Amino acid sequence: MPETWRRIDREWPDQPYRNLAFEEALVTSVADGVVPPTLRFWRNDRTVVLGRHQCADLEVNYDACDARDVRVVRRFSGGGAVYHDQGNLNYTIVIPRDEGPEFLERTRSFAVAADAVVAGLRTLGIAARFQPINDISVGEQKISGLAGTLTKRALLYHGCLLVESDLRVLGDVLNVAKEKLESKAVRSVRKRVTTLRELLGDVDMARVKDAIATGVAATFGVEVAQGEPHADELALADELLETKYATDRWRLGPCRRCTCRARPDDARLARVMRSD
Repeated sequence: MPETWRRIDREWPDQPYRNLAFEEALVTSVADGVVPPTLRFWRNDRTVVLGRHQCADLEVNYDACDARDVRVVRRFSGGGAVYHDQGNLNYTIVIPRDEGPEFLERTRSFAVAADAVVAGLRTLGIAARFQPINDISVGEQKISGLAGTLTKRALLYHGCLLVESDLRVLGDVLNVAKEKLESKAVRSVRKRVTTLRELLGDVDMARVKDAIATGVAATFGVEVAQGEPHADELALADELLETKYATDRWRLGPCRRCTCRARPDDARLARVMRSD
């Protein structure tokens, strides 16, 4: 009998700090054997999510965030800044690190996680492909990106899939280096990305979730069964929310690699990085 993984659809769209605290609680719970390997689906409403080591001042257009009521939060995995709204579907895959030798090497494990999502998108008729290091593209346009973290005992990969996101807001709230745009031979971040709605027309979020779950089951050779968060996960998420994710120390730092840090107005910063 194939191994059974848990699928959970627990989310707090209006509480992005809680969503990200739960991500860390999830990887800890899988590592400790409290819960089985897990596929999670979730969304944030109007939020810029920074990678662990990124500088908010360099990545975020604060004026645009303030004008559009977009919050700025920080995840515990690496990678680049992304924009979330409720037309964006986030997926998370968490497995113990001893699942197989392919998960001991970062690039290969990224490819396996991406292949599962690609397989799901292809059941929807989308000719998606994995584009190393961590993008999923359709033609020359990005439709999803992945970020991940490896602990001693578990791996977490999460990505955001553009289902029907407002790409105008995405282009306004993120600062993208001119050199990056020129290297892609395009003028704006809007032209570098696409959505499932643009490719398929009307699209049902539940159908997209089921497709990805199907891709995960086929790629990893497992069954995926609907489940719920464990009480210990929820308790740990509450603790992490209070002691880490909602604190200024976490939200604003560490910016270890910045050579220039131009701090914004304190009041404006407080509005876009609020914890409510």
